Amino acid sequence: MTTALFYRFAVMVLMLMGLPAAQAALTIEITEGVEGALPIAIVPFASEGADALVGGDLTTVVAADLQRSGRFKVLPQTDLVARPTEPSKVNFQDWRLLGQDNLLIGSVKATPQGYEVRFFLFDVLKAQQIKAFSLPAQAATLRVTAHKISDMVYEALIGEPGAFSTRVAYVTKPQKGGASVHTLWIADADGYSARDVLNSPTEIMSPAWSPDGAKLAYARFENDHFVLYVQDVATGTREIVANALGHNGAPAWSPDGSKLALAMQHKRHPGDPGNFDIYILDLRSKALTRFTEHWAVETHPAWSPDGNYLVFTSDRSGRPQIYRKALTGGKEERLTFEGAENDRASFSPNGKMLAMIHANSGEYRVAVFDLETGQLRVLTDSSLDESPSFAPNGSMIIYATTFKNAKILAAVSVDGRVKQRLSQEGRVLDPAWSPLLRTSQ
Repeated sequence: MTTALFYRFAVMVLMLMGLPAAQAALTIEITEGVEGALPIAIVPFASEGADALVGGDLTTVVAADLQRSGRFKVLPQTDLVARPTEPSKVNFQDWRLLGQDNLLIGSVKATPQGYEVRFFLFDVLKAQQIKAFSLPAQAATLRVTAHKISDMVYEALIGEPGAFSTRVAYVTKPQKGGASVHTLWIADADGYSARDVLNSPTEIMSPAWSPDGAKLAYARFENDHFVLYVQDVATGTREIVANALGHNGAPAWSPDGSKLALAMQHKRHPGDPGNFDIYILDLRSKALTRFTEHWAVETHPAWSPDGNYLVFTSDRSGRPQIYRKALTGGKEERLTFEGAENDRASFSPNGKMLAMIHANSGEYRVAVFDLETGQLRVLTDSSLDESPSFAPNGSMIIYATTFKNAKILAAVSVDGRVKQRLSQEGRVLDPAWSPLLRTSQ
């Protein structure tokens, strides 16, 4: 059973660590969290030789990360009975009386190179230290450091990597009657530090992260058709990699980053109606290999994490369904049969599940499909969901949806118990979650 939480984090601390409000592009609201979430007390980190606000601001980011995950219930600072910053000052009985399972304390110390951030994580019930760590930081990277701490706390207590240090790419389209600018954005996983990486008077679709997080592939409408680009995130340098006369889109990176699977409507001449099939592009040699060859529309490929298969959407059965085919060749295998349609599949990081859009009775919802059992489970109760993308730790799925007649992003945990809404001005579409590895971009 779930419970409504209704926390707004991205607007709660707009000026944290000097970030201007205009950069907080995504507002994140938890709408459902885990019943019985882990109680944790987080004492504001002490500022040693640094601005008194630095430690408190860093602590606020960590608390917001953990609360936003839906897996933790963070004790309000007004309820703190003590504010220790060293292990020797911790009285575990104080925190047991407050019903806290875990305690996080720490400090931010000024150094000639910037800062040294230390933290200590405790199991209150066992009166034991679980983890202690020290991280160097700069003034400009304190939010990054805070997210790293959140990742380590999450992994220590939940048993899987955190995804707070990752980023999300997404597209905004103008509202009706507004300026005709389509924008490709990148933001931190908590909605902060959003920056536009491409502004276009024409449509942008299907951003996809390279496995190292250094590049984005996407489709842009030019000269009456979609052209496929690969863009370096740090430098903005971009190149056209597919520009056939027909449609070029729905890019998916191979696990080693050397190839792209894509959907192409390969026309021999402008009057040729062409046909949508899946192709594989070698990014080094630019060699293009046809992967499927069928009269049906075949699109939205996704590469399995082991690199052995592609799944894709095909309407060869009359309605869109998910199929799988080995990279070594052979016959396509239909995977989905439940519901009217299944589309836009993406693999979980461990390769055991697919997230997809499941349509039934005119409702389009996010679902997960277990590749071992063949069971499909619907996770959302909305009606117009699109473009699901797994978090790199496999815990959440981000997707686009409609809420109160607005196009927004949302996220749901793979068990359906944690739900979030992520909203911004404009129509927000096509989210893609970055890999776990974070670069300096």
